[in-house]
Amino acid sequence: MYESVNPSAIRSQKEITDALLKLMQEHPYNEITVKQILSESKLARKTFYRNYDSKDDVLISLLKRHLHEYFDIVNNAKGDVLTTIFSFADSNRPLLLLLDKNDLLPVALNCLNEYFLSQLSMQNKELNPFAELFEGLDSEYLLMLNIGAIWNVISHWVRCGMQDDPDEIKQSVRLYLERISSQPSIVS
Repeated sequence: MYESVNPSAIRSQKEITDALLKLMQEHPYNEITVKQILSESKLARKTFYRNYDSKDDVLISLLKRHLHEYFDIVNNAKGDVLTTIFSFADSNRPLLLLLDKNDLLPVALNCLNEYFLSQLSMQNKELNPFAELFEGLDSEYLLMLNIGAIWNVISHWVRCGMQDDPDEIKQSVRLYLERISSQPSIVS
């Protein structure tokens, strides 16, 4: 995506993204073409390519915007990180279910990994809830461990239609982590 502060470009990007999401509800992602996106958005081809390189670029830009919002929320959360994560996932339920329907959850994971790694050096350590846990350790590997673990939990919840109670899922995760921390032979 080409970054712009021009209101017209921002409006066009939103129309293109909305068109892609609407089409994804009706058609498999891998069958959607730029021509269909243009038809749905009623924008000119040059407008599309002024803003994006491809339909994949539209999707990845959308995911990155959501990740930026997620990153800000998690880093600025004053409470429980798991609750913050599940609340964010729940507030993005339609998108997550649509990604699952189109087998695009792995694309979201790749974006998540890339985005968080790129943000690692720019983090405000005072705001990061994991900074104290990562202190003196290889934070890239620990970040991947955290992302992989929570993403798999969220992905499973999404694949189950997000029907399970997130409070019960969080409680299971907490109890499991407590059990691990009380078993030194498991983690040593």
